Amino acid sequence: MKTLDQYGEVYIWNYIPSLPAAVVFSLLFGLATIVHLWKMVYTRTWFCIPFVVGGIFEEIGFTARACASNSNDALLPYLLQAIFLLLPPVFFAATLYMVYSRVVRAVQGEAFSLISPRWTSRVFIIGDLVTLNIQSTGAGLLSLPDLVLIGDYIVVAGLGLQVLMFAAFVYCCAVFNIRFRAHKDKTRRPKNGSWQSCLNILYATSLLILLRNIYRMAEFIMGNNGYLMQREWPTYVFDATLMLGVMIGFFIWYPHNLRAGSGDIPLTSCNHFSVEL
Repeated sequence: MKTLDQYGEVYIWNYIPSLPAAVVFSLLFGLATIVHLWKMVYTRTWFCIPFVVGGIFEEIGFTARACASNSNDALLPYLLQAIFLLLPPVFFAATLYMVYSRVVRAVQGEAFSLISPRWTSRVFIIGDLVTLNIQSTGAGLLSLPDLVLIGDYIVVAGLGLQVLMFAAFVYCCAVFNIRFRAHKDKTRRPKNGSWQSCLNILYATSLLILLRNIYRMAEFIMGNNGYLMQREWPTYVFDATLMLGVMIGFFIWYPHNLRAGSGDIPLTSCNHFSVEL
């Protein structure tokens, strides 16, 4: 029977990680990453590279978690899963920002965007890099007993900043959505739901990432003795499942064929979810 072992004089895990759960999600994220890589190459949507990187991080994280199941006293698997499971939403978000910019340019809607499409990606991606550095720095301190509390605070700060950025991004999408729809209704241009479909998948995936980040914030705020860190199931329900949902949804409603200056988005782009709001 497996036992919880110490690393030096401390326990780095509060429970023995589930091997079956880690293996299943490692395989699922590995498969999702492969199909995303194929889709990106096939459609030449190179702006989706960060999304693929996020999938690779998820796969590495759960593989390390599977290794930790039989070696819960080893520091390396713990650090790998802590870091590689914390950071993927940053990479997913980078692609979402670029999708928004391409949607706006594709429908020639620059005048209706709260921020210029040229600067939207830059501003939010720079913010992403800042949160990436903050979170990775905090995650790196989690293995040091004397600095765990400081690491928690740093991670919470990074997650909080990411939540604020995502809220600002969703607001930016909503403003463009309202303004551009009003323009189309006023000018009586032929309706094409594809641009709306692309925005809808941005809303859906952003909501999942927001929920995941709020969960992570709560986890670190409650601390090592809190309910969320003392049990494993929240990690799979509020993190792994939500991030897998992001990858699946983004693949089904893939934002391919976005061409700047086309006057509208071709019906072949994001056309699996052409719901008019």
